[in-house]
Amino acid sequence: MLRIQNLSKTYPGGTQALKNVSFEVNDGEFLVVIGLSGSGKSTLLRCINRLIDPTEGKVYWDNVDVTAAPPTELRQIRRRIGMVFQQFNLVKRSSVMTNVLSGRLGYVNPWMSLIGLWPQDEKKRALQALGRVGIADKAGERADALSGGQQQRVGIARALMQDPKLILADEPVASLDPVLSHSILQYLEQLNKEGITVICSLHFLDLVHRYATRVVALKDGVKVFEGSAQEIDRAKFKEIYGEEAQEVRAASM
Repeated sequence: MLRIQNLSKTYPGGTQALKNVSFEVNDGEFLVVIGLSGSGKSTLLRCINRLIDPTEGKVYWDNVDVTAAPPTELRQIRRRIGMVFQQFNLVKRSSVMTNVLSGRLGYVNPWMSLIGLWPQDEKKRALQALGRVGIADKAGERADALSGGQQQRVGIARALMQDPKLILADEPVASLDPVLSHSILQYLEQLNKEGITVICSLHFLDLVHRYATRVVALKDGVKVFEGSAQEIDRAKFKEIYGEEAQEVRAASM
């Protein structure tokens, strides 16, 4: 179980991205976090694995206080938390295989990986991960030669290399068209069905209704809703998104 307790984040300069946010995520859930740009979604996901340190509050995962973990313990925790990014976060000039293998950096000798000497079993694992997302034939290509949808699949394969119990997906389909969006989310949905907990931030209501087992909504850093996707009707959607609700809703159709 993941437990977020009174989490707040204030950036240098005074911008308060999160304000006393609390909720729990049970193992095996597909939780979707919604809200406008700037509502705190990305900050929340990055606080969970401490890519960003919260200003106040706690994150507990399997009864371990992530927010208090020293560097060595934090590295162990991050091994089992995969991250999928909106802009893919790939090393564009490196091969697809090299990018996927980087998901094993927490498990192998860092000096050997630094000079590109990966054990054969890790290379086999990487090919299997690429096969799961349908692009094993792209292993030798440069990452920047791939389409956006293919690059995001590389990102998912990289996360799979961590043998994760939890995947954090930060607006993974924001830069993709509707068909590719469903393709990427279906990969995450399949992993979720296999027992991996998924926390995914999204904008569009149709995707929320299709994939979420539960929803948390943020507005100006404050949690304004927690419940099932089916509870978010037009009135609740407008309450969450305010004056921009009609524009966002139209974009999701």
